Amino acid sequence: MKRVLVTGGGGFVGLHIVKQLCAADVECIVLGRNIYPEAQALGATSVQCDIRDAVAVERVITGIDTVFHVAALAGIWGAWEDYHQINIIGTENVITACRKNKVQNLIYTSTPSVVFNGDDIVLGDESLPYGEKVLCNYQKSKIIAEKNILESNNDTLKTCAIRPHLVWGPGDPHLIPRLLERGRKGQLKKVGNCDNLVDISYVENVALAHILAAKNLESTGTAAGKPYFVSQGEPVNLWDWVDELFVAYKVPAIKKRVPFPVAYAAGALLEAIHKLFAPSKEPKMTRFLAEQLAKSHCFSIENAIQDLGYHVKISTEEGMGRMLAGGLK
Repeated sequence: MKRVLVTGGGGFVGLHIVKQLCAADVECIVLGRNIYPEAQALGATSVQCDIRDAVAVERVITGIDTVFHVAALAGIWGAWEDYHQINIIGTENVITACRKNKVQNLIYTSTPSVVFNGDDIVLGDESLPYGEKVLCNYQKSKIIAEKNILESNNDTLKTCAIRPHLVWGPGDPHLIPRLLERGRKGQLKKVGNCDNLVDISYVENVALAHILAAKNLESTGTAAGKPYFVSQGEPVNLWDWVDELFVAYKVPAIKKRVPFPVAYAAGALLEAIHKLFAPSKEPKMTRFLAEQLAKSHCFSIENAIQDLGYHVKISTEEGMGRMLAGGLK
């Protein structure tokens, strides 16, 4: 890699990819909705560009050998058109620009949500089919986008997808702050039997996986056209992990629990009400969220280890220590 571009390089995962690239003296361009001083401070060039603008994206992706496509609209609630425009059309624009500008390698930030089907998943691998029981627009859009990325793989443009689960670490603007906020407000209840296992992924390990994938594509290419689950490699009991977080951040313990069928039914009802009366406001519970809180979803990382040389550089214990010391946004 000599000159790379990172879409969404000002975001949580994207900025860590940029940091590792710049530390390796790789010329790095960041494409995003804004100019990102943090990326510039690392030595990257920040370019403001709307990923939905095909012409602008093609103009920015010039003279680039590798693209990390990290930018996406996340969340469990929102209008389909927004997810379609950013996650699907935006991805198509990146693929087209890569082809026209003869980019050799394209690494896509995906999600394990693409294989969720409402059932428990314990140590599932990449042979799992895409989900058919799709409960939120984010999941639907990421399935389509990942398929497009992997189907675009050929001799001139090698592609690969990385599927990190529950990304966390210092500066996390999403997962941990959201849990803590709901805990402090007393809005979080344990769902189901509380025995579900989930993967968690420290952000520096996730960034490393992306870079290892890029190195594979530019060398042996054995990862071309394939998706990879990455995580800490040690699933945690979701609710034990949340309890530990709350203790560390001095948040009151969760005292209430609701059976999964009740939470799922409540989610369905709230979704219907919000679609009618408050479509822009996220419900406190959805069917997708109920499944996430009650079901096991952890995956084997053996393929990433074998093909990419992936390894857990920062342990969960060390990562927690760094996060507690470094704070959250």
